[in-house]
Amino acid sequence: MKKILVPTDFSAHAEYALKVAAQIARKNNGEIFLLHMLELPALASDGIGESNAVGSSSDLPEVMFFMEKTRERFQEVLNAPYLQGIPVVEAIQFERAFDGIVKHSKKHNIDLVVMGSHGASGFHEMFIGSNTEKVVRTSDIPVLVIKKEEGEFNPQKFVFASDFSDEIKKPFAKAVEFANTFDTELHLVSVNTPNNFKSTHAAEKAIHDFASQFDIKNGYTSHIYNDVNVEKGILHFSNSINADLIGMSTHGRQGLAHFFNGSVSEDLVNHAVRPVITFKI
Repeated sequence: MKKILVPTDFSAHAEYALKVAAQIARKNNGEIFLLHMLELPALASDGIGESNAVGSSSDLPEVMFFMEKTRERFQEVLNAPYLQGIPVVEAIQFERAFDGIVKHSKKHNIDLVVMGSHGASGFHEMFIGSNTEKVVRTSDIPVLVIKKEEGEFNPQKFVFASDFSDEIKKPFAKAVEFANTFDTELHLVSVNTPNNFKSTHAAEKAIHDFASQFDIKNGYTSHIYNDVNVEKGILHFSNSINADLIGMSTHGRQGLAHFFNGSVSEDLVNHAVRPVITFKI
């Protein structure tokens, strides 16, 4: 976690994410890439990239105005005491937010994306979704979603929910790396639902056989939790142990496959108050 990307719209929720990113960067001697997206409809077809891109559109008065205002906001952010001593690289891009975030991550070999989110509900959630959800769905890089002011980010109880099948090995390795970095307790939970039930013996054996393949610094505890669906099971279990962080893997489904299958990780991003970190399979 040396390179941490924080997309910002200069809102309070974006600052919550930046404060957490600063703590992670300080702990790992890392650097922060601060990214602001200027989604200007008039420039959608111009293909402008980052703020230093050469092109006639970048000289338009309205573009210059918004860029200058953004630089002023960047300067205000960079003067924040919690960023002192941390290398910060800022950038402006003209692109849809979630596309630009994913591209910027790949271009700079980002290790972790930290985003703020206030969630969505009702029709907005169903038909539009938030930029945070879309990044969670498409990013190959772990995404940490912060929903509120966290104060000191030092997660001691990290819940990782899964079916612990072989396809989860790659994302789980990243979750273990995160847990080991923060010296945190890892709580592995398998949620039993009416439509997908396993006996306690079978579920615990699956967790043990899976987890024994990894070097988990502080070991782990296994939990079987019964609920009406997976999302509610994860939230209720996390509440019951007062977890500091919830971890999930995501398939990154898009289009019709995503519409019909849904995504537990995206639902958690919307509905959980606790920080959620997602790892793509």
